[in-house]
Amino acid sequence: MELPGYAALVVLLLLVVFVLVTVSRAIRIVPQATSVIVERLGRYSRTLTPGLHFLVPFVDRPRAVVDLREQVVTFPPQPVITSDNLVVNIDTVIYFQPTDPKAAVYEIANYIVGIEQLTVTTLRNVIGSLDLEETLTSRDNINAQLRGVLDDATGRWGIRVNRVELKAIDPPPSVQDSMEKQMRAERDRRAAILNAEG
Repeated sequence: MELPGYAALVVLLLLVVFVLVTVSRAIRIVPQATSVIVERLGRYSRTLTPGLHFLVPFVDRPRAVVDLREQVVTFPPQPVITSDNLVVNIDTVIYFQPTDPKAAVYEIANYIVGIEQLTVTTLRNVIGSLDLEETLTSRDNINAQLRGVLDDATGRWGIRVNRVELKAIDPPPSVQDSMEKQMRAERDRRAAILNAEG
C-alpha cells in the first residue's frame, strides 16, 4: 500500500529536478566585459552581451565565453638571426583586446597561439634585415613594425593589437664580453686623456 506513495514521491522529485535543470539552462547572466557565443542546434545563433538573457533549454547552447578586456601575453625568448649572422634571444610582450567575439571564436581555433606564431615569424623577418647594432638601438622602430603587421593580420580574427614591446634583447655571451671590453677600453682611454690633460 505504501509503494504507490513512494513512487509518487520519486516522480515528483524527478519532476522538480527536471524543472530546476531546465530553468538553470534557460537563464544566463553574462558579466560585464564578457560576451557569450550561443549556438542553436550546432549553428551560430547570437552573441550575448552583459546582462540577463533567456535561452531555449536543450536547443541553445553556450559555445564560448570571450573576455573583452585588454590582455597581456609574454612569449618565451625566441632565437632570432640578425643580418650580420648573430643569434639574439628576444622576449616579447603583446597587449591585445578581442573586439569581435564571433570572429575570435569562429575565424581561428586559438588566437593566442596564432598571435604567438605570427609574432615569431614577423620578428624573424624584421630582425633579419637589421644588424646587431641596429637591433639594440631601434626598439621603437621594431615595436612599430611588429604592431603594424600583427594588427593587420589579427584584424580578421576580431583581435586588436594595442602594443608590442620587446622586453629583452640578449646578444650571445661572446658578443656581450667583447662589448664590455670595448666599453672598458673606451673608459680607460678617456681616463688616460684626462690624466694627461691634468
